[in-house]
Amino acid sequence: MRLTVLFQYALMAGSVLLSLPAAQAATTGHAALVSLIASEETWQKTQDEKPDALPHVDPATFEKKGAHWHATLAALAKIDRNGLSPADRMNYDVLKYQATVVENAVKYRQYEMPVNSDTSFWGELAEDGQHFTKESQYRNALAKMRDLPRYFREQTDNMRSGLKRGFTSPHIGLVGRDTGILLITNARTPEDTSFYAPFRQFPSTIPAATQEELRKAAHDVIAQSVMPAYRDLLRFFDQAYVPGARTALGANTMPDGKAYYQAQIYEFTTTSRTPEDIHAFGLQEVARIRKEMADTIAASGFKGSFDGFLTFLRSDPQFYAKTPDELLKDAAWIAKEFDGVSSHFFGFLPRNRFAIRPVPADEAPFYTSARGGEDVYLVNTYNLKARALYAMPALTLHESAPGHSMQMSLVREDHSIPEFRKQYISAYGEGWALYCERLGAEMGMFHTPYETFGMLSYQAWRAARLVVDTGIHAQGWTREQAQKYLHDNTALADHEIETEVDRYISWPGQALSYYLGEDEIWRLRHRAEKALGPKFNIKAFHDAILQTGSVPLSTMEDHIDDFIHNGGKGPHPDME
Repeated sequence: MRLTVLFQYALMAGSVLLSLPAAQAATTGHAALVSLIASEETWQKTQDEKPDALPHVDPATFEKKGAHWHATLAALAKIDRNGLSPADRMNYDVLKYQATVVENAVKYRQYEMPVNSDTSFWGELAEDGQHFTKESQYRNALAKMRDLPRYFREQTDNMRSGLKRGFTSPHIGLVGRDTGILLITNARTPEDTSFYAPFRQFPSTIPAATQEELRKAAHDVIAQSVMPAYRDLLRFFDQAYVPGARTALGANTMPDGKAYYQAQIYEFTTTSRTPEDIHAFGLQEVARIRKEMADTIAASGFKGSFDGFLTFLRSDPQFYAKTPDELLKDAAWIAKEFDGVSSHFFGFLPRNRFAIRPVPADEAPFYTSARGGEDVYLVNTYNLKARALYAMPALTLHESAPGHSMQMSLVREDHSIPEFRKQYISAYGEGWALYCERLGAEMGMFHTPYETFGMLSYQAWRAARLVVDTGIHAQGWTREQAQKYLHDNTALADHEIETEVDRYISWPGQALSYYLGEDEIWRLRHRAEKALGPKFNIKAFHDAILQTGSVPLSTMEDHIDDFIHNGGKGPHPDME
């Protein structure tokens, strides 16, 4: 649907709604929302990345996207949300959230900062690890490689614009982040690059002559397009971008910085809470968790101080794996242990299973301790002295099951959730994963006081993020000040503290999503327990939370209020 038509539709829908009785207006509101969602999904298909090309990231493309989502907001404004059914309100809320986030991103020209200490636009381009089964996949990969110089030019043009107005990640978070570029520029031959990896083997269904043709084409395009583009990128990144990046840390020091940070808070928390409010709440929660940590230290039999216990945990060899395989196998054992208790806490489980693999070597030095997706739980085996075994139960529950891997798989397998709602909302997804860490205590997943302390340290870490993120981006905190706060209040290893603080510096607001999301889930659980009394069923509650997929926190509250009103019956009552 063209933008002008969307605007006309929005105006028409609004005028009709104002002239109808309430019941009829509700029906019309439903029809208007259904039509708008259908047009959105049709439009989205035109925006999806093509298999034989990289996306366009020039300013004109983003301006068109911003105009589209502005039109979507105008159309939503003409629909009476209060007159919609609960299911329609959920769709309305998610669509409004998505539109607002994209409109803000275009407004603040966020595309001019496509690299930070945590992620980069070149980081996921190589086809290493891809296993193609069709000739068309090989040819699509070749087409993307031919398109790579254009894509890099658009990205670096955006970065130059960001440099001119001081809109970059801070210099401190960019030093050394050229590792992924160097892997390509330092390769001796095209065959030594990760781009060539899929062309080393072919399925037997592809004729030998075609295989040879594709191998030669891959060699040529990597030599003539990919490697020169990476060399140009490296020259720009090392000689112009990193030296010219801003030295101040806080988002509030950038153009429109205060408003930009507030927009980031909305994106990652789905709320309008202020930095001051979040900072104060974080201080309060760190103090509360600190008392739980002290009680756990006492239960362990340790006789020294809190700081002494942290030193003990950071230095005693018993708490650290000796080999990468030991760490990976510990993660696998914990994941299987959850399988043994899962049916007592969840009525519905996904069919999809996930793999456990190490973080790729080129990313590991700057990577977080682990990350979970639908199909894989990545465990960082770099610098084993920074990967405490006592923290692995909480970490595994967060990243795999019942955290990220399980939650994302449930969304993918649930065909009743509209496609536009299957995008990730951080406050919901990270809040759920952090909730799963503490849920481990109820599930019997912590077998020693040290493992319980590891979970509490992770809770304190996420609460401390509220203090550190707002401290850096709204109150002028230094990198050293942020590192010290984490060092003094969590059991994290120093290496992990350094990589985490650099991530918060480069990614304003993202660190706020975890604890604020978890806090909302616990608040709603306690509300349900109190309201339902003996009718409260933990499996039904968890199924209800997971039923929606990613939604704003206020939408999740409405959903659980409906759950309570309906007597605490979950979406899968036959499995409770």
